[in-house]
Amino acid sequence: MVKYVLKRLAFLPLVMFGVTFLLFFLLQFLSPEMRASLYVKDPRQLSQLDAVIEKYGLRKPMPVQYGIWLKQVAHGDLGYSETAKMPVADAIRAFFPATFELTLVTFFPILIVGVFFGVLSAVYRDRLLDHVTRFVAITGYSLPSFVLGLLLLMVFYGHLHWFPPGRYTLDTDMLVHGSAFHHYTGLLSLDCALNGDWAACGDVLKHLVLPAATLLYISVALLLRITRSSMLEELTKDYVRTARAKGLPERTIIRKHALANALIPVVTLSSLLFIGLLGGVVITETVFDFPGIGRWGVQAAQQLDIPGVLGSTLLAATLFVLANLISDILYAVVDPRIRVGN
Repeated sequence: MVKYVLKRLAFLPLVMFGVTFLLFFLLQFLSPEMRASLYVKDPRQLSQLDAVIEKYGLRKPMPVQYGIWLKQVAHGDLGYSETAKMPVADAIRAFFPATFELTLVTFFPILIVGVFFGVLSAVYRDRLLDHVTRFVAITGYSLPSFVLGLLLLMVFYGHLHWFPPGRYTLDTDMLVHGSAFHHYTGLLSLDCALNGDWAACGDVLKHLVLPAATLLYISVALLLRITRSSMLEELTKDYVRTARAKGLPERTIIRKHALANALIPVVTLSSLLFIGLLGGVVITETVFDFPGIGRWGVQAAQQLDIPGVLGSTLLAATLFVLANLISDILYAVVDPRIRVGN
């Protein structure tokens, strides 16, 4: 197992090199003046772009520019974001915790509901439960997230006034930015609880309900369908028929034999789903005015904020590479034959 993990880790620097090189290559289609913003640390430097271009060799061959930029990125300097009015590294630290909190609140219900009902749908094929779960999966997969989000806003905020958009109310905003508030984890709901302010904790959680519900319904559809298809395939294989012929209980066959093999494609989808949520769910965060990394990335793109776009893209690419690494490791945990063959 250790050898298998080390082999996967050895490829990680090479993959990251390819990702960063591709991102930087795409930037070459922009003028040196536009690319100079990647090296600006203070907005006052924007009036001295010629000096920045000369200092960082933005008219030199691309490999030289790439080396200079990569060295800068390695030191955590990603430029200044005009959209966020702060350095890109600070913007990521400011917006990412909100997305991470939304991901944690959303992912585990998606995983539990998708796998549980996907398995039940396969076991009770063509029965009422199967028809209901397939209906949920088809509608969830077909319905655009912005349509569902707007519908939920109209009903639960516009009509019932239960769950507002944003991340918190003005009172909670004043609390979390006050000198007496301690930021322990960056997760506001947890930090409010650790500070002993349960009203603020409830307020933060209340603002998470609608975006989490939207992501749950949209994302669980694909996971449910994949789990159902994989489980149906396993239930028709010879080893399942053999286990039934031996008289093993159906519950044992499903839990200890079929489910373990059916989980392999589910592991892939789940890890990519988790990283997709972490990378910022652009439409959902925009609809609910949720200050996460996805909404910031959209605003940066709309305002041609090149450092902001590159920073959010680099974060998403890094998370995607890590997701594939985690998937490979989880493969080996679920199915030992994979690590033996590698």
